Amino acid sequence: MATVGERALAEGRPTARRRTWWQQLRRSDAGVALLFLLPNLLGFLVFTARAVIEAFRLSFYRADLLTPEVWVGLSNYQRLLFNDELFRKVLVNTAYYTFGSVPLAIIVGLLLAVLVNTQLRGITVFRTAFFMPVVSSVVAVSLLWQWLYNSDFGLINEALRAIGLRNPPIWLSDPRWAMPALIIMSVWRQAGYNMVLFLAGLQGVPVHLYEAAEIDGANRWQRFWSITLPMLSPTTFFVLVISIIGSFQVFDQALILTNGGPADATHTVVMFIYNQGFQYFKMGYAAAVAWILFALIFLLTLFQWRYQRQWVHYE
Repeated sequence: MATVGERALAEGRPTARRRTWWQQLRRSDAGVALLFLLPNLLGFLVFTARAVIEAFRLSFYRADLLTPEVWVGLSNYQRLLFNDELFRKVLVNTAYYTFGSVPLAIIVGLLLAVLVNTQLRGITVFRTAFFMPVVSSVVAVSLLWQWLYNSDFGLINEALRAIGLRNPPIWLSDPRWAMPALIIMSVWRQAGYNMVLFLAGLQGVPVHLYEAAEIDGANRWQRFWSITLPMLSPTTFFVLVISIIGSFQVFDQALILTNGGPADATHTVVMFIYNQGFQYFKMGYAAAVAWILFALIFLLTLFQWRYQRQWVHYE
């Protein structure tokens, strides 16, 4: 008499014993997630991981694309950390940009999210308008702000003159004002993205918490401070991490608005990498800068992840 397995084989049906690892993977939630991530993972391994490893190898060589590579060991890193004054300046500039733009973009994004978190008719128009700078071309946006910052006929200085300021800043030509100008433009462009993330977080806050607080006599500010902000802490943590990572990689805006000037006031780390690699053909030196930037971002992210438990509240 044939067994159940033999009958299944005769009928062409798979048995539990014959189930492959692929079938088991497809049946699990982790397997489904992995299948969706697989195209991106393959693209990363083929186009990114190999380039990253090659950049690490190149950072130990003197390479200019014209002559054979020469092994220099840690000389590139030693020169960057101890002898290159311009590199120290661009690090300070990038830190200035980060500490100026990230908190402002988070605060403005949160305020916009609170304002548009309503069911009024036509509110989607305002949400779309606030988000438009995010999807706009960086080049187009930067050129627009170049005109706005123009010291002779720019709308910003015209508005300042209209309210009585006789000598408004020369935004893009004054080393004192060039970085604040870059920060203002970046906050305007980034706030819409943060707004969308905070809006999703706000709509996930349980309504009964607000109702209970209102019954207890809490005013609007108390409800915001005691309920909204703690419930939004996971979203805030995510926004903070990606904003800091993005701020250390600022390049397009600085290149188009000021080209790193005046007097290197807006010269950032990524622009320094670009100049060393593609202007001066110092590929090994540029690779070393890239890996130092990676180490800084990694350590900052690790620090944030380590201390998030002190202020991030998960349900």
